[in-house]
Amino acid sequence: MSRRRKAVKRTIMPDPKFNDLIISKFTSCIMHDGKKSTAEKIIYGALDLIKAKTKSDPLTLFHEALNNVKPQIEVRSRRVGGATYQVPVEVRSDRSQALAIRWIINSSRSRSEKSMVDRLGAELIDASSNKGNSVKKREDTHKMAEANKAFAHYRW
Repeated sequence: MSRRRKAVKRTIMPDPKFNDLIISKFTSCIMHDGKKSTAEKIIYGALDLIKAKTKSDPLTLFHEALNNVKPQIEVRSRRVGGATYQVPVEVRSDRSQALAIRWIINSSRSRSEKSMVDRLGAELIDASSNKGNSVKKREDTHKMAEANKAFAHYRW
């Protein structure tokens, strides 16, 4: 951790189509080389695909998928007397959101569909119904924390 002053949180503008802050953050995370318009096309295309496939509101499905992937607890390494322990700690809400976004993007990139729009749409549909690699990642994180519950007294 830095010993300098605290980093200032930047205020982000909501996205133009849905007027949603989380979609704007998702766009920033999916973006490569500053190509925001391409990232927006991918996200909006995926949301349109969700609307066509599920016949439901894509925004609520997106938020449901994100909530299903958010971890409540994770393990952190803690060094005590020459030994390193994996200590389970609760996850702050902003970190859990960031982890969920990162896991959804990484698991959708590793899928086998043809375009990124198809991959992201399919991953969001899977995550909203508690399936898919991103939900598995959350489950693995929770299992790891559960397995290391004995070291919870090392929490700082």
